[in-house]
Amino acid sequence: MRDNNNRPGPEEDSAIGSGSVSGHGGMSSSTPSSSLYTPPCPDQVLENVLENVLHFLTCRRDRNAASLVCKSWYRAEALTRSDLFLGNCYAVGPARVTERFKRVRSVLIKGKPRFADFGLMPLNWGAHSTRWLSAFSQAYPWLEKIHLKRMTVTDFDLELISKSLFSLKELILVCCEAFGTSGLAVLASKCRQLRVLDLFEDEVNDDEVDWISFFPESGTCLESLSFECIDFPINFNALEKLLARSPNFKKLRVNRCVSIDQLYRLMVRAPQLTHLGTGAFSPSEIWQPSEQDLDYRAAFAACKSLVCLSGFREIVPVFLPAIHPVCANLTSLNFSYANINAEELKSVICHCHNLQIFWVLDTVGDEGLQAVASNCKDLRELRVFPIDAREDSEGFVSEVGLLAISEGCRKLHSILYFCQRMTNAAVIAMSKNCPDLVVFRLCIMGRHRPDHITNEPMDEGFGAIVMNCKKLTRLAVSGLLTDKAFEYIGQYGKLVRTLSVAFAGDTDMALKYVLEGCPKLLKLEVRDSPFGDSVLRAGLPHLYNMRFLWMSACRLTLPACRQIAREMPHLVVEVFTNRMEAVDDKEEFVDTCYMYRSLEGPRTDVPEYVRIL
Repeated sequence: MRDNNNRPGPEEDSAIGSGSVSGHGGMSSSTPSSSLYTPPCPDQVLENVLENVLHFLTCRRDRNAASLVCKSWYRAEALTRSDLFLGNCYAVGPARVTERFKRVRSVLIKGKPRFADFGLMPLNWGAHSTRWLSAFSQAYPWLEKIHLKRMTVTDFDLELISKSLFSLKELILVCCEAFGTSGLAVLASKCRQLRVLDLFEDEVNDDEVDWISFFPESGTCLESLSFECIDFPINFNALEKLLARSPNFKKLRVNRCVSIDQLYRLMVRAPQLTHLGTGAFSPSEIWQPSEQDLDYRAAFAACKSLVCLSGFREIVPVFLPAIHPVCANLTSLNFSYANINAEELKSVICHCHNLQIFWVLDTVGDEGLQAVASNCKDLRELRVFPIDAREDSEGFVSEVGLLAISEGCRKLHSILYFCQRMTNAAVIAMSKNCPDLVVFRLCIMGRHRPDHITNEPMDEGFGAIVMNCKKLTRLAVSGLLTDKAFEYIGQYGKLVRTLSVAFAGDTDMALKYVLEGCPKLLKLEVRDSPFGDSVLRAGLPHLYNMRFLWMSACRLTLPACRQIAREMPHLVVEVFTNRMEAVDDKEEFVDTCYMYRSLEGPRTDVPEYVRIL
């Protein structure tokens, strides 16, 4: 195997394109084999064997590590990679990607950083998908799966992939914007092999086009259709007919415009469903007497394979008993849009003994979470969202609910918990009761809230989390925190990859502890905290190893950001406000600084109110 660290050119990539382990030699039928047979090059045999072995390597981090071994491994890994993941659409350009990876069948690309979900990024910032989809349509006409997250996707983009990617089987758009029903109509009519069309939390424009009716009349391959995020009515009769001519349907998530009586008709059509988004879960505005005779409970009982329920967008709790027949089989239940109280939750959760994923609003209160802890012993993921996310809101859950969950759900791997008050004791208990936690996100919504019983900072609670949860990779901290909490994170958070900080910290030493102590850190998100320029200088040796650094409403100055941009040419430094206004040089501190590594350098689609330093 050649020990050469130089990257291979396109010619070398094609040299092992056959993937054959028999080499390039052969036998002639007209002459003795001994006179013509040439033994294959030992390096070629090893590369072909390696190529076949790498097909079984599925973890992208393992693949990345393998590609760094030497030139041969780099080339073989590229030729065997079928799944492509890009954590930042500006980290590399399409030309570099398509030149290196020749056999890609599935792509996942992320655009805007996560804080865009909280309105902290200006409109029309970027993350356009056009250049990527244009490149893929030419380089990978056989592409089967596209998954885009927080990107700008236009109707033109959807039309492009519809006309170019005839083998497309899955399209998943999460938190995307700028497309509408016109683009969906073209996609539905052209992509005859489409199996999955899932739209999650997207902003979809109403072009007054009946996109559901554009799916083929002769039958479809559809297995999954999700459009919970669409805020306007769809053609229900067309949806019902689509379901009838799609025998492979397994997952259906409808929007709030679908009433419970319409849901009943869909379930009768497709009792084979495994995943169901219920829509409104309330009657239509015009209540007809015949609807009172519908047996919703029987419809759910007939869905023997149902394991995942979501929706409940305009729930009328009197209909909740209808789902009781399927509760015992459920592994995932999403009540994050269901405004229900503890008693209404308890009537359902007492049947959900196999639940592994549960999302809920905080309206269920601590009492509701205690019921979850008593009944869901196999729970792996819990998310508790606030019905009112204002800093001065009342808040319905507290340390009581968190403590109950930690005592009753010992297999928990991931938790997101919004609250207004918390104690160190409850967080410490969770660290001891749930040592297998991989994700811990505690969001105390009020600024600088201490332990509400002892009035002490929350340092010891978060310190216990990083000390006792050895598998922790994602952490979100909030509440009154001193530099001591961040010292704990730097000392014990050796596997932490993502850290989110809000309204926390005393001095710049806090982030210095993190940057110097967390070798795996990829994403650092900071908002409304007192950290300044020395953080950037301390982070110089580490920023190239990170995917991005986001700091908003901190104490960074424009000269310091410029200095970082000069000293680190492969790091793109953007500064902007969330008001779509140009950055004012006279301002003492920059509003938002977003830094990310890039092999391509500064992007070319920068709006006028974003400055790249």
